[in-house]
Formats: sequence, structure tokens, C-alpha cells
Amino acid sequence: MTRPLFLAFLLCVATLARADVVAPLLKSYEAAGASKFSAKDAEAAWVQPHLDAKTGESRKCSSCHTEDLRRVGKHASTGKAIDPLAPSANPKRLTDAEHVEKWFTRNCRWTYGRDCSAQEKGNFLLYIQSK
Repeated sequence: MTRPLFLAFLLCVATLARADVVAPLLKSYEAAGASKFSAKDAEAAWVQPHLDAKTGESRKCSSCHTEDLRRVGKHASTGKAIDPLAPSANPKRLTDAEHVEKWFTRNCRWTYGRDCSAQEKGNFLLYIQSK
């Protein structure tokens, strides 16, 4: 198999794996009461500032992950690099449902001071998947 053909094959496999993770997650969010997911709503929420109740500091998703999900982000507290969220730039994204849920929990609590709703998770998932 030639290298370009092999790379195309790997990209297809990564896309299928991602689809296999996203669809069941969206179904679980629908079962929890969410409906009509909107990448557009998530895009607006991505840059919406929220005040941290303890510090009064303004936080938003793009504070760490940047407004362009294809770029490397930077953790606000540690300064550690964060790999791009966009599957187009990082094929590892959206391939493990447990990993997705783990980071929704951590990031929603840090940004919003609470867990994200099923609706918010579905919206964010569509937004990230589209990038």
C-alpha cells in the first residue's frame, strides 16, 4: 500500500471511530432530555465569559482552548500546552467516550462552576466535531 493511500485509510478509520463515539453520546444526551443540538449555540457559548465565584476571574472555553479549535491551547493555571480540540487537526479527539465525558466534567466545572447540561454537552460535541 502506498503511503498516501495508507494515510487516507487511517483518516477514514479515525473519522468512523469518531462517528461511533459521537452518535451514542448524543443519544444519551437526548435520553437525558436534550434536543435539537446546535453547533451555533456552542460557538457563541465558547467565547462567553463567566465569573468564577471564588476568585471573580473571568473564564471562558476559549481561555484555554483558543477561539480556533485547530490551534494548540494553553492551560490557564499551569501553562501546559493543550492539543487542538478540532478532529481535523487532532485525529485523537472524539474517539473515546469516557475521555470526552471526563473532560466535559472538568472543563464545565472550571469554566461554569457547575456540570454542563446534556443540551450544552450535545451542542459542544457538534461544534467540536464540525471543526
